[in-house]
Amino acid sequence: MKTTPDFSVLPKYYHHYVMLVQNESLIDALEQSGKQLVSLLSSVPEEMGEYRYEAGKWSVKELICHMMDAERIFAYRALRFARNDSTNLPGFEENDYASEANAHARTLHQLLDEAQRLRQTTIDLFTSFTTDMLQRKGTANKNLVSVINIGYIIAGHETHHRNVLKERYLKS
Repeated sequence: MKTTPDFSVLPKYYHHYVMLVQNESLIDALEQSGKQLVSLLSSVPEEMGEYRYEAGKWSVKELICHMMDAERIFAYRALRFARNDSTNLPGFEENDYASEANAHARTLHQLLDEAQRLRQTTIDLFTSFTTDMLQRKGTANKNLVSVINIGYIIAGHETHHRNVLKERYLKS
């Protein structure tokens, strides 16, 4: 099924993420961003896991956990809205989540395996949605957003952070 994001029901904050993957169908965007993350992380040595490119920034492992936390939260929102749940959903504080992710108790390999399994379940979820469900909308963090756009946000958010990993963490 050919899909495209709907910028009319996309909070401005997420435009950058979605623009990174807007030329692909939703499932292709999710599949490709996931494969590219696996490819990148497969080459990162374990000793880089706790590396921070600057004081006060997340480590590589914390960044990976952040991507997974965000994907889980966005997928949950998509599920609720696709099922016609009209409950206004709260936001989340990413820095609070990052500090509680227990990132450094796991290896990069463990995080990579988890990220792969998570992405497959996200793809399964979005594949299960009908065209009608993808167009449904709901409010999260006081912003109206459509289910299809949430899928694009997931793929674009990961693409954004994969670019950050390449440019700021792994540039040498």
